[in-house]
Parts: sequence; structure tokens; C-alpha cells
Amino acid sequence: MSLDFAECDRARLARDSVYDGRFYTGVHTTGIYCRPVCPVRPARSANVSFFPSAAAAEAAGFRPCLRCRPETAPFCSAWIGSRATVERALRLIVEDGALDAEGATVERLAERLGVGARQLTRLFARYLQASPSEVAKTARVQRAKRLIDETSLPMTEIAMQAGFGSLRRFNSVFAEVYGRPPTEIRRKKFSGAAVLASPLSARLARCGALWRRSPY
Repeated sequence: MSLDFAECDRARLARDSVYDGRFYTGVHTTGIYCRPVCPVRPARSANVSFFPSAAAAEAAGFRPCLRCRPETAPFCSAWIGSRATVERALRLIVEDGALDAEGATVERLAERLGVGARQLTRLFARYLQASPSEVAKTARVQRAKRLIDETSLPMTEIAMQAGFGSLRRFNSVFAEVYGRPPTEIRRKKFSGAAVLASPLSARLARCGALWRRSPY
């Protein structure tokens, strides 16, 4: 997909939610990529590049932003008309895990879509600037990141639910994408929750002590 730099830059600076999921911004000074709605102070226009998919940003060497969480961006439904094959393939990969199971291949996915594997790969390169395998890898990591943030499941279970064949593979790919292991992301999550909860716990403890001392 062709991205107009000026249009994307205006949307990024305005944090225009209409563009959320339609492109991602790679910031060269930090090595991070973000959604257009990221709350972080926008980088200078000279320091950014735009990508039509999260997989394209990761393939270019950028890591996902932990503030705007690209894994929660809405699915882009702009693939219509002649791009219907790409839309269907994306949904099979992202929602059904079509490239996650053992023995799953791009060739078999292409057969389901009624096209050749080379043609499907060319379509992905044209519209997403990433291969089907790269999109599938990003989808698996994004599923895992959501499970880390939203559940207390053990890492082995997260790896399996996200579509990884093994915990070792999950740890390796996650660290490659985020630049840190998944256990570090979870530690920060729970340490932040503990900081928020501690004042409340202290207040409840004080209230309990006062209630016990009350003559009533």
C-alpha cells in the first residue's frame, strides 16, 4: 500500500483516531514503532518513517511501543476490491492462526485462497511490505502480549495459546521483537499494579484498625 508521507504525518501529529490501524510510525531515534494515536510526545517529522503494517515496521528493525500497544490497534478494513485476497489472508493468519499449526505453510494458505504462493507473497509485499510469514510472526507475538497484559496465565500456556510451538521459540521471538524477555514485561506489569494498590491497602488497614478500636 502506498502511504502519503504528508497525510500520515498530519494524522500522527493530530493523533487522528481515524487512521488507527491504517499505518504505523517508526521513530528512527528510538527504534520504536507506534500507532497514530500514541500519547507520547511526537517525534520530529525528519526522524520518522511510515509502514502499512506492524509486521513491516518490525521487519525494518523497529520494536513495538509499550505505551500505545500496537497489538491492540483495530484491524484495518481498508483492503477491498482487488485486495480482497489480502484481506481474507490477513484474517486467516491473524484471527484463525492459519500459519501457526505444525505443517502449516504459505503454499497451503495460498491454496485455500485459490492463488499461487508466489502471487500471495507478491500481494503481501505490495500492500503490507511484509511476507505472510512475517505477518504471522507479528500476529503470534501480539496475541502473546495481550495475554501477558490481560491474564495471569503461565508463560508456557501463553506460548501455546498464542500459536508458538514451544516456550523456547516464544521466548526467542518475543525478545527479538520487544528487545526484552516476556517475563520482564510481566514483572513491570505486576510491580506497577503493586504500587497502585499499596496506598489503597494502607487505607483499608487503617480503617480496619479504627473500626476495631471503635466503642460501637
